[in-house]
Amino acid sequence: MTDEAPAGPVPPPAPAKTAQPRNPLHGLTLEAIVTALADYYGWERLGKLVPIRCFAIDPSVGSSLKFLRKTPWAREKVESLYLFMLREQRREQQQQQQPPQR
Repeated sequence: MTDEAPAGPVPPPAPAKTAQPRNPLHGLTLEAIVTALADYYGWERLGKLVPIRCFAIDPSVGSSLKFLRKTPWAREKVESLYLFMLREQRREQQQQQQPPQR
């Protein structure tokens, strides 16, 4: 019998993907969040809700992403507004599904 060592180092096991079923931001890109907010509120209202220049002056997804990636406090505000928007949309859907009361 021959005892041969494996050829090369053994790669470490791949990290287990942690599922985050209760996190609505999991798997979303910042671009998707900004685009959804701009579609839902419009740039003008978005600039009033989160008063940062990239939303108020010559707004675009690209300029917003550039700023938000460098500014953690602004990104937190945008993510918070996105979660609020999701709750608003859920409420609107529930109201539409309920039959009118007499």
